[in-house]
Amino acid sequence: MPVTVDYYMTLNSPWTYLGSAPFAEIARRNHAAVNIKPCKFGPIFEQTGGLPLPKRSPQRRAYRMMELKRWREVRGVPLNLEPKHFPCDDVAATRLVIAAKLQGKDAHRLSLELGRALWEREESLTDPATISSAAQRAGLDAAALRAGGPSDAELDALHEKFTQEALAAGVFCAPSYVLASGEIFWGQDRLDLLERALKKLG
Repeated sequence: MPVTVDYYMTLNSPWTYLGSAPFAEIARRNHAAVNIKPCKFGPIFEQTGGLPLPKRSPQRRAYRMMELKRWREVRGVPLNLEPKHFPCDDVAATRLVIAAKLQGKDAHRLSLELGRALWEREESLTDPATISSAAQRAGLDAAALRAGGPSDAELDALHEKFTQEALAAGVFCAPSYVLASGEIFWGQDRLDLLERALKKLG
């Protein structure tokens, strides 16, 4: 049985996007299964002492921007620091990720391409054409995924379920990678430590 990593994420996080491709590669290299769990981080922040970006101090916002500049260079990703559609209503896109997960498709790759739409391509995740194009880049058919999947209400209930699971697991921010042992690796800058743990388990 491969090791499973619970992947708590949100499309509205630049850190989730910056870590998405490297995480996929680490999982592949270490024969780990990715259990993607899109979450609502507004409620998670409320319950864990976090603050949404507009409510953070000027110092914290300035440091966030500095770190994003550093990490986009490290990752070699043409990340827009302030994309015009951020924060974005990602409900429809998140529903598609969950539908893909339920149907055994590569929901992680889909989430990467949806993230690319927001963080690189300056596209809105409220646009059905944007979502469809992202799915195509991931080798998937958005219309077919939704036609073969649960209702919006069922997908939204799963979104809420994953949020509660994140809180129960001790997750407080995105992205978080959690092992079966309960060990949490928060942030795409902890991926090296995650891989170190996976190698030990392998």
